[in-house]
Amino acid sequence: MVDYLIITGLSGAGRSQAAATLEDLGWFVIDNMPTALIAKVAELTSGPGARTQRVALVVGRDATQLEELQSAVRQLRLEGARVRVLYLEASDEVLVRRFEGTRRRHPVGREGVTDAIRIERERLRPIRELADIVVDTSETNVNQLRERLVELFADTAAQTMRVTVLSFGFKHGVPRDVDTLFDARFLPNPYWIDELRPFTGLDRPVRDWVLEQPPAEEFLDRVDDLLGFLLPAYVKEAKAYLTIAVGCTGGRHRSVALVEALAARIRARGYEPAVHHRDVQR
Repeated sequence: MVDYLIITGLSGAGRSQAAATLEDLGWFVIDNMPTALIAKVAELTSGPGARTQRVALVVGRDATQLEELQSAVRQLRLEGARVRVLYLEASDEVLVRRFEGTRRRHPVGREGVTDAIRIERERLRPIRELADIVVDTSETNVNQLRERLVELFADTAAQTMRVTVLSFGFKHGVPRDVDTLFDARFLPNPYWIDELRPFTGLDRPVRDWVLEQPPAEEFLDRVDDLLGFLLPAYVKEAKAYLTIAVGCTGGRHRSVALVEALAARIRARGYEPAVHHRDVQR
């Protein structure tokens, strides 16, 4: 079965970088794909003698094509094809800075950048709701976006559902592209212990201290039990991606240690989660 990935999203959010990364991963990438031709491409790539197994289609943001895109995705799914939609977005402030930094004109009309972003975001709202996975690139550079896409789309045939476990700091903002979120601020903070402050949850002194706190083991047990119920249920419902986030104040100590421990529990259940510590170096 051919694996189809539709790449779309806001201007300046990273579509070009995503296309380049998917091409490096061995996907057959078609850029600026007219939505009216998606069904024809699917017919050619899935027909007799076709050898292409993974096709990424980077679609334009023309408002006149949005209805066609929704129709094409639904029709392919009705025909039994595996189709996923990747939607890239970023905050208005970040998008404005990116356009001002490159001195590029926003492709939506002649309005100012801020108005153009607002208009485009509203136009793309139905596509975002259709997306299987949304990646917010506000806090990522090109290399970090590449790492995230590699986690999601490298060797996708090896696993029916891609699980990501993410640590973060609340003071740096809650990540947008998460499905399930837990707050680790109920645990004592090792930041206030002088000898532990320079370390992170990846270092043994902090990791052991956090996991030795009485509530930590019970927290992991309860979350593990919950995931024992949820993971098979998500797989049964053909969910392609699941991101589980754990946050603490700064994203360097408690959440990092808990995410590492939680990832080990998930591996024991037969999954291979990607682990990402968003704020550990801040």
